[in-house]
Amino acid sequence: MTAPEERIVEAALFSAGRPLAIEEIVEAVPLTRRKVERALAALMEDYAQRGGADQTAMEVARAGDKYVMQLRSAYADYGKKLSGMEVPLHLLKTLSLIAYYQPVTQADMKDMVGGKIYDHVKELGELGFLRVRDHGRTKMLEATTYFYEYFGFDTTDRDKIKEYLKKRIKGQR
Repeated sequence: MTAPEERIVEAALFSAGRPLAIEEIVEAVPLTRRKVERALAALMEDYAQRGGADQTAMEVARAGDKYVMQLRSAYADYGKKLSGMEVPLHLLKTLSLIAYYQPVTQADMKDMVGGKIYDHVKELGELGFLRVRDHGRTKMLEATTYFYEYFGFDTTDRDKIKEYLKKRIKGQR
């Protein structure tokens, strides 16, 4: 029998629609940190077992030091049209290129995407996805931890992230 704690944590993850730190969950629900940690582990196992049998499009996954309820990548395209996109579409390709080539100079990005890079860098910085620092006469651009958490990447494996982005960028052409 599933413990009510798991359903409480599941409801919090579903409602948030973004990765949550354990502390955020503890603040939002009437459970101790230990109970939240146990519920997260049980939910991840439960969804992994159901997904292995192809019984659910959802998963509870770890994103850096946060947890998120999301569509499995195999089903993400089916939900795309109905979900509201918080990152404007015109910024996604630029953000993907920066994440793929990082650290990359703004001058190099201008060669790739044109003069719109200046506006894109400003907008992406305001959204918290880019770290921008001076680098001679240009800027050096890198994705932030928030970028990885927001998109559900494991920040410890940049090669996997690059491979995923490479596939997605090629699919957009």
